[in-house]
Amino acid sequence: MLLEGKNAIVTGASLGIGSAIALDLAENGANVAINYRKHAEEANAICDQIRKMGRKAIAVRADVAIFADAQTMVDTVVAELGSVDILVNNAGVNRDAVIWKMTEEQWDDALAINLKGYFNYIRAVAPLMRAQKGGKIINVTSINGMRGKFGQANYAAAKAGIIGLTKTVARELASANVNCNAIAPGLIETEMMKAIPEDVKQKALADIVLGRMGQPEEVAWLVTFLASEKSRHITGECIKVDGGQYI
Repeated sequence: MLLEGKNAIVTGASLGIGSAIALDLAENGANVAINYRKHAEEANAICDQIRKMGRKAIAVRADVAIFADAQTMVDTVVAELGSVDILVNNAGVNRDAVIWKMTEEQWDDALAINLKGYFNYIRAVAPLMRAQKGGKIINVTSINGMRGKFGQANYAAAKAGIIGLTKTVARELASANVNCNAIAPGLIETEMMKAIPEDVKQKALADIVLGRMGQPEEVAWLVTFLASEKSRHITGECIKVDGGQYI
């Protein structure tokens, strides 16, 4: 088991990529704390699956955009599981609009969840990881943070910010033996994809050289590798999982 005895927090883990990450971490030996905001039933169902694997699992309701919520969740995880060895920042939202129609609320909401939320959790776990002289932080960004995307100025700005945050945290926590990396998915087949118009989806598919959308577990497999000691000499990186969509 790559992650035997390790304790992980995964934000936005009740659905989609986050749930796949939580399950794969557990399959590889980790106990997992599920963060959710709205989907309590789904979060508890993921916890049930993890417990059936023989791992510990807890679901904690917390708004990633609220600084105090992040600290409360981390404190809860330490109280119930004993430590935080792995943090996966995954929670995110889309608030799409072209820049000349985007509202201040759309901008603020996207940045609060997609970027500030990552800061909130890193800030909460950093003292713990420094004290225990080790840890893994994995931030889920997007290829759209590397290239921009029409109608997603707020989302792309936040996702680009995550890459800068990742590189800075990698430098700042390196002396404590903490690795911090980012993963940039392309088009991944999740429930969110059902809301995308078919013509938009087909245009995006045409850019993917492997000819298909990625699956949530294909992101999760990389998260598990980066959470393990097999990645101990990798830090400050942003790795694409996009089937060649960015090429």
